[in-house]
Amino acid sequence: MAASPSRAGRRVVFFPFPYQGHFNPVLRLASALHAGGFAVTVFHTDLRTPDPTDYPSDYRFVSVAVPVPTDLVASEDIARLVMELNVSCAAPFKERLAALLVEEEAGGVQCVITDVIWHSAQAVARELGVPALGFMTSSAASFRNFIAYPTLIEKGYMPVQEEHRNDPVDVLPPFRVKDLQRIETSSLADFASLLGHTVDGARQSSGLIINTFEALEAADLDKIREEMPIPVFAIGPLNKFTPPVKSSLYQFQQDHQCLDWLDTQVPRSVIYVSFGSLAAMDPHKFVELAWGLADSKRPFIWVVRPSLIRGFESGDLPDGFREEVVDRGRIVDWVPQDEVLSHPAVGAFLTHNGWNSTMEAISEGVPMISRSFLGDQYGNAMFACNVCRVGVEVQVEDQSDRGKIQDAIGQLMVNKRGKVVRDRMANLKQMAEKGIKEGGSSHTAFLNLVDLILSV
Repeated sequence: MAASPSRAGRRVVFFPFPYQGHFNPVLRLASALHAGGFAVTVFHTDLRTPDPTDYPSDYRFVSVAVPVPTDLVASEDIARLVMELNVSCAAPFKERLAALLVEEEAGGVQCVITDVIWHSAQAVARELGVPALGFMTSSAASFRNFIAYPTLIEKGYMPVQEEHRNDPVDVLPPFRVKDLQRIETSSLADFASLLGHTVDGARQSSGLIINTFEALEAADLDKIREEMPIPVFAIGPLNKFTPPVKSSLYQFQQDHQCLDWLDTQVPRSVIYVSFGSLAAMDPHKFVELAWGLADSKRPFIWVVRPSLIRGFESGDLPDGFREEVVDRGRIVDWVPQDEVLSHPAVGAFLTHNGWNSTMEAISEGVPMISRSFLGDQYGNAMFACNVCRVGVEVQVEDQSDRGKIQDAIGQLMVNKRGKVVRDRMANLKQMAEKGIKEGGSSHTAFLNLVDLILSV
């Protein structure tokens, strides 16, 4: 998009949350606005620091100190960590933003766009007289979970009770109880408090941006617009607006040679397996997954990053596993996911259904095998498999997973159901592509966002 004189020098401050799946879409939006002529400043925590050399030379990067205990950072108590980060970042964020406001060369700060869960940073921006917009890096359906959480607790849907896991949730169709957002390693009270602060902050913002598109989540977007007195912009899939974000906040070593290996494989034959940068699994589940992949007899790329297995710094593969998979299994620390999913050899994505990964799969037309772990992933998996019907869900409620994983792979890669799923995914990909083209819903939403930024 060509720069407009009315935008030249107009600076937008971005404050992404320091998880990869939150960071990437925010920086993709920054790239789209930068291409449209806006100046970009990226505030980031000192907890995880992006590499400025991966971005345009005129981007400014500002570190914000967030002194939180290292044991909390290393824990799986995500709700408590996010709450502590919000508390600890408020003062340093205010100091950095105030300093930026008085710098002549900054060209003025037009607005601040933060991850929606940075509710304290949004409050600081408003206190300093800077318009703030929230960025929901998950789905519109996920944000409706946020809004409904007090009611879900009041009606007894939360905490999830085993005997009611498959019950429908009458206040939030088409969710079942087991699809509702939760973090088993955090207390329900902490998680509910975090979501409450997040929704309250969003209500007071100048607008809400969601990485989705109208054809995908029209009903949920309409519900949010009915309940929130602010503009709501569905701008997605953002990975198709701009080139891939190069940085990994976790400094994982990307394996680009896997792309050469993919070149040697039959089209749509490879299973790509990745559970993102945050999910952790017990050693037993890891072993079951390994043998489920091996027993499928299908070629695969499996991302086994550090910290994937609880209690282990890196993955110790089961005895005999490498010998069993030989050349048809490639195990790596990290990959350029955009490039892997767009490769014609990839026929399925075994995923945790983080929203970033879900949107990337949709935008590349790759059917999903859903194996969720926490948070919004349960609902995303339900949405992919039961609403859009572009995936197959793996049920992992007992100790024996390998047969279920093998069965899900077979359904998608061999059985007639797989062709139906692939056809649906191809149609959904076309809808996403239509949305980002000129005149499409996401393209129009982006232009409306630009107008709002210039007017606030």
